[in-house]
Amino acid sequence: MSYFLDLDIHNHTVESARKLITNTLKNLSPDVRELKIIHGYHQGTALRDMVRKFSHSKIERKILGLNQGTTTFIIKKS
Repeated sequence: MSYFLDLDIHNHTVESARKLITNTLKNLSPDVRELKIIHGYHQGTALRDMVRKFSHSKIERKILGLNQGTTTFIIKKS
């Protein structure tokens, strides 16, 4: 059974958000197929830009949805 997780990085600095995302991906359950990063965009685009450029071996692809405040990572099957 696959499922998804939400990760809210509001109020983080770019560096602390990057560490949080990296640690979350590192410790991700093998059942997780989607990780939605909630970064917002009304307070600036630094977090959004970092997330959309973020790279990790577990990420298969990214979905930039209609909501500009979120980015979804599709996780590779293990």
